[in-house]
Amino acid sequence: MKRYKIVLLSGDGIGPEISEISIKILKKLSRKYAFDIEVNEQYFGGIAYEKYNDPAPKVTIDHCKASDAVLLACVGDVKYDTLARELRPESGLLKLRSALNLFANIRPVKIRKPLLDSSSLKKEIIENVDLIVVRELIGGIYFGQPRGQISNTKVKKAFNTMVYESNEIERITKVAIKIANQRSKKICSIDKSNVLEVSQLWRDTVFNVTSKDKEISLSNMYVDNAAMQLVKDPSQFDVILTSNLFGDILSDLAAMLTGSIGMLPSASLSNSGPGVFEPVHGSAPDIAGKNIANPIAMALSTSMMLKIGLNEIDAANDIEIAIDNVLSKGYRTSDLNNGNCQVLSCSEIGEKIIQEI
Repeated sequence: MKRYKIVLLSGDGIGPEISEISIKILKKLSRKYAFDIEVNEQYFGGIAYEKYNDPAPKVTIDHCKASDAVLLACVGDVKYDTLARELRPESGLLKLRSALNLFANIRPVKIRKPLLDSSSLKKEIIENVDLIVVRELIGGIYFGQPRGQISNTKVKKAFNTMVYESNEIERITKVAIKIANQRSKKICSIDKSNVLEVSQLWRDTVFNVTSKDKEISLSNMYVDNAAMQLVKDPSQFDVILTSNLFGDILSDLAAMLTGSIGMLPSASLSNSGPGVFEPVHGSAPDIAGKNIANPIAMALSTSMMLKIGLNEIDAANDIEIAIDNVLSKGYRTSDLNNGNCQVLSCSEIGEKIIQEI
């Protein structure tokens, strides 16, 4: 029997609620496909700060490094916003990504047919959307040095540094090429090279790397135009390749094409070692504990973990099929309520998915 060790980081807010459903899904799939999965839950985010005075304590990082995959729910709460930046839950995310060298963030954006009427955009605009955002994750302005605030001047100042080395751009471009070669061989690279020197390096490097693969069709787009085009004509995109900051913004924008940010999973990967699989949405502390959160993005992240992290393809596909079946029967959480469906709680939707597996 195959055995896997995964670390669960249920985090803050709605994290424990949606994590509970994913663990039930994994238990059922492990019985169905005869593999053993050991779930090791660790403190991470705000809850880790409460216990260890650190949002990403060493013990958690060490367990993650020793695992086959990491399943992460979400972190954050407004009550931590006044902490020193290095103590905030979001800084724990950056620390985890850096510690595991998770340079590639993969965010698929696919319209699920039962939800065509749930998007704020017209059906004819979104019905053929099936794209992947490939975002560089451990470089750029989020990690660049120097950074800080200057308060000993007449007017307070703050500064960050957007910096990339060509080898960082090369390795994320190779990830995009690999994904594009499994799809339609089209890559659209997003930058702001008309203004930013770092974006000019990005554009030049992406061109140099992609030109070595004659089957890849490369286009370039400025980030402001890309945001507009994602709303105007999203189906023109297949693989979007972009930097950390731009990818953060554009992938959340793309998430809303599906009807709710509660529908989007992601994978953060390195060239070796465990990946981290997590929904794109935040911790939603305003609805935490109310049992109304949408658990589907977490379930789809679990599917990505099974497929990419553990190579359990059939089990991963079962989750996607089950979710589509539940949605096609008209069951929704409140964020997807279109007035013509049966609204269920977080746990009820979870049970429906599990019954379909």
